[in-house]
Amino acid sequence: MKLEGHSNIEHLEFDIPNRQLTVFHHDNIEGIETAIHDLKLGDTLLSTETIDPSDPNNNFKVDADSSHKKDAEQRKLLWIVLVINFAFFIIEMSTGLISRSMGLVADSLDMLADSFVYGISLFAVGGTVIKKKRIARIAGYFQITLAILGFLEVLRRFFGNEQLPDFSTMIVISILALIANSICLYLLQKSKSKEEAHMQASTIFTSNDVIINLGVIVAGILVNWLHSSTPDLIIGSIVFALVIQGAFRILKLSK
Repeated sequence: MKLEGHSNIEHLEFDIPNRQLTVFHHDNIEGIETAIHDLKLGDTLLSTETIDPSDPNNNFKVDADSSHKKDAEQRKLLWIVLVINFAFFIIEMSTGLISRSMGLVADSLDMLADSFVYGISLFAVGGTVIKKKRIARIAGYFQITLAILGFLEVLRRFFGNEQLPDFSTMIVISILALIANSICLYLLQKSKSKEEAHMQASTIFTSNDVIINLGVIVAGILVNWLHSSTPDLIIGSIVFALVIQGAFRILKLSK
């Protein structure tokens, strides 16, 4: 999103796990470096070299028809994982409130946050930078607001005399959410477009969700074992913190 307004850029290749970006561009390297540096992600220029655009080994020019097909495949996949995540946001939020589990409520907000990420990714498929920044800004502020309300509720329950959350509901719903996230992860990993930046980002978010689901399951077991709501409040606080961290990263991109 930071680099989309630079007309001298031909193509971007992202290697998210290794935190490396290759930029194919014409001149004005200073403007590109400045835009990346503004993200404050600890950037370092590894190397610069000149290439021949006519060289068949340079595959950064994509055929228009194949590009349209790839865009359609990405949109279909992202809509599927978006619907799954938003559905579980509703399921976990309602069951979390009924069972008095902050872990489920927090995980539901994480599902909602992922829905925002998939929504932004949908705009990234052929979308304009203005649309992406607008949806990112709204999503970021909304996530922060919900997470702060969640933290306040955790504090109220910690200092109040609340009933124990229903551990069986916590475990059952988290297992269902784990299955749903595993399906999303499978679909993302088998996608032909899985190497593209926004698809890699979606895969990373979903992988984190699997870990969070396991955390809520463990918290449910500890609630039953210790007869204490503390494990539920702890996992809820951790997930709220992760939601806020992700929200600030989204807001940084929206500037």
